[in-house]
Amino acid sequence: MKILAIDSSGLVASAAVVSDETLSGEFTINHKKTHSQTLLPMLDELAQMLGLDLNALDAVAVAKGPGSFTGLRIGSATAKGLAFALDKPILSIPTVDALAYNLCGHRDLVCPVMDARRNQTYTGLYRFDGNQMQVIKEQCAVDICEIIAEINHIGSPVVFLGDGVPVFRPYISENISVPYSFAPPHLNRQRAGAVAALAVQYYIEGKMIKGSEHRPEYLRLSQAEREKMEKEHAAG
Repeated sequence: MKILAIDSSGLVASAAVVSDETLSGEFTINHKKTHSQTLLPMLDELAQMLGLDLNALDAVAVAKGPGSFTGLRIGSATAKGLAFALDKPILSIPTVDALAYNLCGHRDLVCPVMDARRNQTYTGLYRFDGNQMQVIKEQCAVDICEIIAEINHIGSPVVFLGDGVPVFRPYISENISVPYSFAPPHLNRQRAGAVAALAVQYYIEGKMIKGSEHRPEYLRLSQAEREKMEKEHAAG
């Protein structure tokens, strides 16, 4: 089984290949350049380094969202283009699930926090039983106070990760009432390797879709759509 995975849902651009449940290669960059500049060259370099025949892939996996609207569109367009060209299925992986899967096997409650601006976060809650991930709270867009209150109610130790950690760390420290920690640097951002590993499970379970069926999952309106609605409401 060979799966090519892409994650451009946040500041990080990442591509990886899993072959028979082994991570064959991964490129990840988190440094200023846009995904339109990095993603295709990254995929080309990955294929060349691995000597990968793209026609030998069984599926293309992509982080479907939530996340950056532009990043999700770029990742989705790239994945769909590859799926159409190669006649391969797509595995649409929830971004927050894949982020949590970085900490597969962790003993504590896992809480990814992505910065969704306006004091909101894309988040969810997860536990692991060995390599099996249990979704306690499905990915959602909520105020940071809401997810912290839910963690306090559950009452279990928790580990946080994601690009929302630097933004929300002061609030977390002041308002959480359970033992908590933060993931280390090599595990605290999106990685296509985690998308690919989770995609293996999706593939085994038959959760493939056609390229034409894939749609990004934004979870909330874009800023332009919100501003338009606000103007229409004010005018009405």
